[in-house]
Amino acid sequence: MALRVLLADDNYLVREGLSALLAEAAEVEVVGAVADPEALLAAVDAEQPDAVLTDIRMPPTFTGEGIAAARRIRAEHPGIGVVVLSQYVEGDDPYELLKDGAAGLGYLLKERISDLAELVRALTEVARGGSVLDPRVVEGLMARKAGEERSPLHGLTEREHEVLAAMATGKTNSSIARSLYMSDRAVEKHIGAVFTKLGLGEEDDVNRRVMAVLTFLDATARTR
Repeated sequence: MALRVLLADDNYLVREGLSALLAEAAEVEVVGAVADPEALLAAVDAEQPDAVLTDIRMPPTFTGEGIAAARRIRAEHPGIGVVVLSQYVEGDDPYELLKDGAAGLGYLLKERISDLAELVRALTEVARGGSVLDPRVVEGLMARKAGEERSPLHGLTEREHEVLAAMATGKTNSSIARSLYMSDRAVEKHIGAVFTKLGLGEEDDVNRRVMAVLTFLDATARTR
């Protein structure tokens, strides 16, 4: 069954471009494309898509409407995943999106939309309740936090840094193993070490793979 996706962007050309791009993926069906948060929420109620792809900046203020819409959709329709598109690597937007829970949410930079496979992977991941963070956002957060004296990242090995970055972008253990040329067992060992060193619990939660990054986001927001 095709993944039913609803698009939201105030720019007509972007909406049409995204629709055309996703139409190339046999596993995706675009069920609508709207221009503002109000229309997005109405379309979600009417279409009940599997996933939503929305711009972060939309009318009327062009600030965080996409984030507010994403959080409302997740609250009212927990079975629908949302990927927010942004052009910003820095800032508090990722934290604002994920601060109350990462389930079914994704944050990608707009430069990623040209990679159809990556975009479809992100939409599929959030639709099944997972989480996705853009690799560049993860790298920026890790670099910033690693520079702080009391950052728990100082306790991670170089390999654990690499595994943490891969985890936070939504990769599975097998994908991490392939990308880092490691065995699945080695990946599991490093993941356990990362969570132990960062003081994160072992709760059986589909989103624990991004909890380390949420720790960094929270700390960054509180120090501003």
